[in-house]
Amino acid sequence: MERKCNIDAKGKLFRFTIGLFSVFSGIIIISLFNLNMFISEEILIMGVFSIIGGLFAIWEAREGWCIVRAIGIRTPF
Repeated sequence: MERKCNIDAKGKLFRFTIGLFSVFSGIIIISLFNLNMFISEEILIMGVFSIIGGLFAIWEAREGWCIVRAIGIRTPF
């Protein structure tokens, strides 16, 4: 699958914003877990995956490439 730019500036901004929100949310979730406000390990896993997903969205915004669009699904952004 060739990675060529398939999103415009609005899509890049949207993905970057969602990515930052996900990363910061994951950091907050993990911090609250470390402070024993959450005791479930599922919450910790959710925080880790939130950070991973957010970093991937930021990378997509930086590259101008969306994996969902690359497989043929049309997205509004």
